[in-house]
Amino acid sequence: MSLKGKRIGFGLTGSHCTYDAVMPEIEKLVNLGAEVMPVVSYTVQSTNTRFGDGEDWIRKIEEVTGNSVINTIVKAEPLGPKIPLDCMVVAPITGNTMSKFANAMTESPVLMAAKATLRNNKPVVLGISTNDALGLNGVNLMRLMATKNIYFIPFGQDDPISKPNSMVARMPMLSDTVYAALEGKQIQPVVVERFRD
Repeated sequence: MSLKGKRIGFGLTGSHCTYDAVMPEIEKLVNLGAEVMPVVSYTVQSTNTRFGDGEDWIRKIEEVTGNSVINTIVKAEPLGPKIPLDCMVVAPITGNTMSKFANAMTESPVLMAAKATLRNNKPVVLGISTNDALGLNGVNLMRLMATKNIYFIPFGQDDPISKPNSMVARMPMLSDTVYAALEGKQIQPVVVERFRD
């Protein structure tokens, strides 16, 4: 299967330390011929951290995709009926966003785009990055894993000694996961060993 001509939404949420791992994957999707439509949470837009300023990340995303970011719920809503996506990727998806998605909340542009994609019976690919996957958020992770049309980039513990509840997706497996999701399959194994680099 080719990604040429596929319209892929790409949502980023507030796991700022993961953006460097995600940007090459966005570029890879573009190079594979996909039209990538970036969608960002309010946190991505407005937060400056030691990993970079929100304004700079927005500029980089727009340069790589050639599209303006979708940064409001109103702008994200048409991704359901008027501008349907072939696939929606959310990477990184934080524990906070994951819990809201698992409980059907729509309080950000990223969640609106993801829910609109599910409404159209199209795949949503999640790349988790959360310190709480094996803690209180575990129930939300399992709920999403059991939901039709939701697929996961393989993930594992990133630092089992210092942060035993933390799990992070293997972002270099993003495009392979998208290919599988477009065929209605979850790439396996989904739970992998992923120790800190």
